This record gives sequence, structure tokens and C-alpha cells, in this order.
Amino acid sequence: MQTPQPSIDYISYEDVTSKAVLERIIYPNMHKNYYWSDDFSAKNYIALAKAGFISVTETYKGEEFLIPEIQYKYAILDFEDLHISKKVKRLLRQKSFTLEFSSELDEVFEAINTLHKNSWLTPKYLNILKETQQLESNFKVQSVELREEGELLAGEIGYVIGRTYTSLSGFSSRQKHHRNYGTVQLVLLAKYLEKNGFDFWNLGHPFMDYKLALGAKIYERKDFLRRWIKATS
Repeated sequence: MQTPQPSIDYISYEDVTSKAVLERIIYPNMHKNYYWSDDFSAKNYIALAKAGFISVTETYKGEEFLIPEIQYKYAILDFEDLHISKKVKRLLRQKSFTLEFSSELDEVFEAINTLHKNSWLTPKYLNILKETQQLESNFKVQSVELREEGELLAGEIGYVIGRTYTSLSGFSSRQKHHRNYGTVQLVLLAKYLEKNGFDFWNLGHPFMDYKLALGAKIYERKDFLRRWIKATS
């Protein structure tokens, strides 16, 4: 089998569930962040997530692969650092929003793929997420939905492990009169996570301005993993 990219190594379920392989080979190697896998099983996906990988997909020569990334840097939001802009505060005072959580992922999945063409969040990936819901209680996939008068206007899909929440992908309405609704969803989610005793929010890649504007701070891999392992075990 050919690899999606020649420089990317294959990672197996046995690799990702081996403490020795993770701690001696994968985590210290700051020359590698991406790996590839053809194992789309729910147990493999959960093992990767618990080890700190965030997985996406890539198609290579007509075949879809899982691309787990152990990032060089992560954006983490500690809730005391949450920043709420004046515009968002005004919206929260003026509008009647509801933030809903569901294990039914299809509506948010469709909204994400309508907004983001050629998304890595494919039907095959969605199927893995649904299958994880049957396996264990310490890993839970959620859709997060911001609604106004019942209409879905922003949302995301992510997962809970231990006392952490990790964002995968999201969307917000691009209608001019819904400007800043995506940020409203993020702020309300942060408040929910804080209220319910989460340690922190893993926002993944730090190279997006909205994450830093929200109050997230950038952690190097080793510092992220130190916090991650403690909060997810």
C-alpha cells in the first residue's frame, strides 16, 4: 500500500496504545507531527484521541485515509482567560439564544459541509464518530448547537475525554445579520464547560486569530501533553 505522503509514517493501534512507543519515539520527535492510518475503527480513533492526536482525513489516489496529528503546538482555553468582546456582550443581552448539546451529529455535519466544501469531515469520518458512542463512557462525541427561535445558526462537533473538551470542526451562518453568532456559540460553550467542571478546552491548532481573541494560550507539545494526560486519565 502506498502512503498518502512519502514523509508520513504509518501509525498502528499497537503503536498508539503503547506507552513506551508514545513516550520514547512519537512524543519526543519534534520533526514529525502527521501520521497516517487506514484503520477507521472506533477503538483506534479513541486511542488516538486519548493520546493527544487530533485526526482528520485525506484522500490519496482515490482512497481515504485517517491523518492523525500530534501537533507541535496547541491552543488551550483556561476559562478564567475567556475574553468576551463588547459586540458579543451586546448580542447576549439583546438576543434570546439557546445552546444545545446532542449525540445526534447529522444536522451540524450537514451545516459544516454546506459551508466548507471538500471538508475533511467526510461521511466515513462521521461514521467513526457515531461508532465511538457505543464503546465507552470516558469518550463522548457531542454536537454543540446555537439556536435562535429554534433555528440552527452556529455549531460544532467535538469530543469529551475526562475533564477536557476538544473542538473538531464547526460553522456559523454567513448572513450579515448573524455576524458574531459563531463567537456567541464559543462564549456560551466556554461558560458551560467552566460551570460543569472541565479543566480546559483544547482548541487544536493555535494559528487562527479567533482562538487567541477568545483568550486561548499557546502550549508547546510537551507542555500540552503534561496537562492533557493529567486531565484525561
